[in-house]
Amino acid sequence: MMRAQDTGSRAKRSRSWFRGEAGIGWMMTVVIMGLAFGLRIVGLGQPHEFSFDETYYAKDAWALWHNGYASNWCTSSGTACPKDAIKDAHLAAGEIADANTLILHGIAPCRLIVYVSDKDGSADANNHCHPVTPGHPDPEMAVHPEVGKWIIALGEARFGMNPFGWRIGSVLVGTLMIGVFIRFVRRLTRSNLLAGFAGLLLTFDGLQLVLSRLALLDIFVAFFTLLAVHLLVKDRDWLRERLPTRPRRTGWRSVRQMLWRPWLAASGVAWGLGLGSKWDVAYPMVGFGLLFLAWGAGARRRNRIRRPFARTLLADGLPGALVLLPLAAIVYVASWSGWLAHHSAYEQSAMSHSQYTSWSGSGKCDGQSWIDNSPKPDAHWPTVGSGGTLKHETGIAALWQPFESLWAYHHDVYVFHTKFLQCTTHPYASQPEGWPLLNRPVGISAENDIKPGATSNPAQNSSTQTCTAPAGSTCLRQVLALGTPVLWWGCALGALCAIGLWAGARDWRAGIVVVGAGTTWVPWFLYADRTIFSYYAISMLPFTILGVVLCLGRLLSGSPNRRTGAAILGGTFLVLVILNFAWFWPIWTDGLLTRISPVTAGNFWGNWLSRMWFLKWI
Repeated sequence: MMRAQDTGSRAKRSRSWFRGEAGIGWMMTVVIMGLAFGLRIVGLGQPHEFSFDETYYAKDAWALWHNGYASNWCTSSGTACPKDAIKDAHLAAGEIADANTLILHGIAPCRLIVYVSDKDGSADANNHCHPVTPGHPDPEMAVHPEVGKWIIALGEARFGMNPFGWRIGSVLVGTLMIGVFIRFVRRLTRSNLLAGFAGLLLTFDGLQLVLSRLALLDIFVAFFTLLAVHLLVKDRDWLRERLPTRPRRTGWRSVRQMLWRPWLAASGVAWGLGLGSKWDVAYPMVGFGLLFLAWGAGARRRNRIRRPFARTLLADGLPGALVLLPLAAIVYVASWSGWLAHHSAYEQSAMSHSQYTSWSGSGKCDGQSWIDNSPKPDAHWPTVGSGGTLKHETGIAALWQPFESLWAYHHDVYVFHTKFLQCTTHPYASQPEGWPLLNRPVGISAENDIKPGATSNPAQNSSTQTCTAPAGSTCLRQVLALGTPVLWWGCALGALCAIGLWAGARDWRAGIVVVGAGTTWVPWFLYADRTIFSYYAISMLPFTILGVVLCLGRLLSGSPNRRTGAAILGGTFLVLVILNFAWFWPIWTDGLLTRISPVTAGNFWGNWLSRMWFLKWI
């Protein structure tokens, strides 16, 4: 009888779910995600080029899918591309005969991979999609982990090695990021209105739009970081539902009941995927790990449970150490499975005894090159003998060898990032203190000097739209990694408001804003002496938007007059963000604009210069 009643009550709850607030929330999530997907997929194949660092990640992704590891490609200055491939591409005068150009002309990528002969170690490009002599693809030193590139590879495997194929994975993950953010805010505020407001703000951000339309890794970093935090909050709610609500002598039985935490385990997987995209996810992982312990101690202290801190260390810290961290590590190492399966290709290459392996620990810049003060010429990976000979281990040692080589490889990548990039410069590099205010956006792509009456270069853009600039002026197309200014400047205020809410009102949700924005932004000050870019700040944006939402929600909870004012303020802000988004749309999507100086009322609307509000944006 009880089972029949339970079944009926579950069916009743299921029906009410579809009709109630929860069902409305999910429908709202799907609608906003559909809007976001539509904005991000339109014209995805333009510009028809490898934009910015797509030249690395799109090709690394193809090599991962087909070879199991990142491989070197033919170039115009190194290992030359096959003459037959160049001939088949029918290059126009002035086009560079490298892998990028040939791929865009439809040449099969497998013809452009550099192979190393197993017989004599010579290298040559592969003209027939299989080695001319027995050999293997020449491994490339990829300086970022593989998860994001595997996602890019899925798009290439389905849609081909073309701009649409290598960008579609970012579109899907960028859209999912908005969906996760809506559900995240819904859980924190219990409000469909505020969750929808937050989702629309993220949908209409220009930087999130641009990174969702490029085969770069930062959209994956932002997504997995947000997902991991969302799952931690779900674990927080899970814990509070199961803690005793009255003070009593529970012994340590309640601690044992908290050791298996499904949402904590899921968060560990998400953190591992984030670390497998870029290492900088380690900072928010540590920050939220500490906040996670603070949540547990606060919940036990509120319920007057004896020894709240000791119980938190055992009931929360122990699952974190035994579940979350190992799962994150397992997922991270698993993302290198292709590398591990082909470790010998790296061990017998020059990478096993490179300049990063022989780094002495000190050096100086000579122009844009790093000069090691006293390099160790005989340094090599522990899995490689003197003179570069391979060690052929047996038994347990053979099982451990791939991991030992991977650790040595990680050491070299760390040296590259922390030392050898200190001397480099880039016209779009910027200092992190200005990122929240959009101090220096990054030019992703540009086609300049389009003459009046002319169309774009068909190799870059297939549009037949003609330049309408007057004689003496020109048109251009651009993709600029710039956030929606009204949104970012408002979010800077929202972050400050969240600091006040956390410190003054003790709103635990504001702590998520402070820790999230802080750990995704402040650590970049440690690397301000190397080339870094403002679009790295995409990971902090969901947290600063949350600051705006929490402050608006605070205003909406007051008197009727205050609620009316807050509704007008929030609605006005959203409308301004959408209008600002529409204004900058052409410079995010490779739109054709005139470049007429000076800017006047007659040439304002379609003029690129009217969108360059500051000199540093040019």
